[in-house]
Amino acid sequence: MKRNIKMILEYDGTRYYGWQRLGNDTNTNTIQGKLEEVLSKMTGEEISVIGSGRTDAGVHALGQTANFHTDCRKSCQEIRTYLSSYLPKDIFVYSVEDVPERFHSRLSASSKTYLYRIAKPDFPSVFDRKYTWQFPETLDLSSMRQAASVLIGVHDFKGFSSLKKTKKSTVREIYSLDIIELEREIQIRIRGNGFLYNMVRIICGTLVDIGRGTLPQTAAAQILSSCDRKDAGITAPPQGLFLETVEYPESTLQMNH
Repeated sequence: MKRNIKMILEYDGTRYYGWQRLGNDTNTNTIQGKLEEVLSKMTGEEISVIGSGRTDAGVHALGQTANFHTDCRKSCQEIRTYLSSYLPKDIFVYSVEDVPERFHSRLSASSKTYLYRIAKPDFPSVFDRKYTWQFPETLDLSSMRQAASVLIGVHDFKGFSSLKKTKKSTVREIYSLDIIELEREIQIRIRGNGFLYNMVRIICGTLVDIGRGTLPQTAAAQILSSCDRKDAGITAPPQGLFLETVEYPESTLQMNH
């Protein structure tokens, strides 16, 4: 019986066209494509990697989860060592484990947490420019927090998405949305049961527009009721966004020995 192997990895998305390999085009520079290339070489099989979600071009991950099926008999430690040797230095798999056959990185996930980093106007570090949105204005965090509180709970987030017409449900639940002020940056951390295309970046861009005063504080509630993308703010740039963690119910991870 094929093994099902779960990996947790981090990557710097700067030079990639996002997570997802595009069709059968193996030449495109994607995270999924790089993983499949190295794993296929290691196993001698055609490996297909399933990610917990697709990150866009330029978006990073601190804890992306992915899985693949294989007949390979190498130990988890040997697989990890092989990946470490052959993957580019901006992709690092730090956990490899056997999981039950039914585990699926995307469908089994119970929650995801994203982190968005905004550099304060007085502190645009040259070293962090690929990992923060260097926003030139001071933001009113109190207005942003009040607007953010409206988004917590179960809502139709269609207005916070770049999706074209879709028959699929656009209802999602946000469990928490925190805006944290540090000395040199502002962090927005958002945890939910799933996210629509560009949803996190549009939420962050909208909160920033509220914080700088170009949108009223009531805009968040207005977008939820209108479900119209035109009412929302800008899409925050990709480089400030990190997929931080993906959580799974314990039952999906336990092997039956």
